[in-house]
Amino acid sequence: MIGPEIAITIRPEARGDEAAIHAVTQAAFREMKFSDGDEHHLVDRLRADGDLALSLVAEDDARIVGHIAISPVTISRGALGWFGLGPVSVWPELHRRGIGGALVKRAIADMRQRGAMGIVLLGSPDYYARFGFAREPRLTYPGGPAEYFQALVLEGEVPEGEVGYAPAFTPDGS
Repeated sequence: MIGPEIAITIRPEARGDEAAIHAVTQAAFREMKFSDGDEHHLVDRLRADGDLALSLVAEDDARIVGHIAISPVTISRGALGWFGLGPVSVWPELHRRGIGGALVKRAIADMRQRGAMGIVLLGSPDYYARFGFAREPRLTYPGGPAEYFQALVLEGEVPEGEVGYAPAFTPDGS
């Protein structure tokens, strides 16, 4: 952590938060090396499709400063109850202040409470290992580098199969 942690409240997305979520997501990914620049539209598409299984915002005393999305995934061998984490967004000037980590921890806790079997993501192994995510060779995802595709088992064992994200993740929505 570089800067001091800031006081935030994490809550579920509410009606009227859409524009702030769009703005923070767009800003968060604007300079990201591996971003396709579409993450803010991705969240909008997930919401429009009814595929935001969990949408949390972090706010300080003045505004929404972060957001995390969780959406359902499919696994080719039929495992149920698995979800995809991402994107996670924080205003760039507030990076390294604990906001993203707090959102991830809360999202994991909420999904565990809802009875989810597990969560997958495509992201930095160095960052997400602290939350228990790890490379699981039995789960594959053809849409990104294998070393960045990770899973966190919440209940049961790691299933086997190819993971498919919600249609909003593909450019043509299919």
